[in-house]
Amino acid sequence: MRDSTAVDPELLASGIDLATRAGQVTMRWFAPRSLTSHTKDDGSPVTEADRAAEEFLRDELGRRYPDDGVVGEEYGVTEGSSGRRWVIDPIDGTRSFVRGVPLFTTLLALIDGSGPAVGVAHVPPLDETVSAGRGLGATHTCDGEARRARVSDLLRPEDSYLVTSGIEYLPQRGRRLLLHPGLLVRTWGDGYGYVLLATGRAEIMLDAGLALWDVAPMLVIVPEAGGTITDYDGAPDPLAGDVVASNGHLHHFAVQQLGH
Repeated sequence: MRDSTAVDPELLASGIDLATRAGQVTMRWFAPRSLTSHTKDDGSPVTEADRAAEEFLRDELGRRYPDDGVVGEEYGVTEGSSGRRWVIDPIDGTRSFVRGVPLFTTLLALIDGSGPAVGVAHVPPLDETVSAGRGLGATHTCDGEARRARVSDLLRPEDSYLVTSGIEYLPQRGRRLLLHPGLLVRTWGDGYGYVLLATGRAEIMLDAGLALWDVAPMLVIVPEAGGTITDYDGAPDPLAGDVVASNGHLHHFAVQQLGH
């Protein structure tokens, strides 16, 4: 059972501040035109902006929390002694970023001895952030105005939006869910898909092939916004792999459709 012990609000505030400032770093390179990127060994793109934003976060985290560990997409693992670790994805949606699509996110999470504790998804071009702390609820901030983040109350698949990062990423069982009659399917998912889910603008987020830095913030944001996040078989708190998140009402339907 998930530990509901509330996280220190200062850690949440710090996470929001750092993710927002790292997002500002990425915006130095962002423009509505294609940007040069390099291909990593796993076939995914990386830019100078990815590296600069992660370097900024690592420097700041090292200064504020020198005993904490850090895991980042671009620079790997730095061990700590506190039992806590920060998880960084400086640009989630780098392919969108390099093509000038303003739906990439800067992701930051904290995992402590009780599990996922803080999650922040910041959308720099839109000045939009969804943040959550374990036991503290979730908040949606847009253009400086903060309000509670909450999933929708829709109950029927035929009334619902499903968002995904792209059909080409999905295994066959994931594609079955996309074909369910009545579901409205939209892409440009990545971290932004979870922002839509947590703010009631989509009902199901379908993802695949995730690493820890892709999913860690969502393990706090989604439940604190009232939703549910599992792997395709319904197991909670997936730290990697194939993931489905929903407003909770439609989760049994989604997992049932995913099948085996």
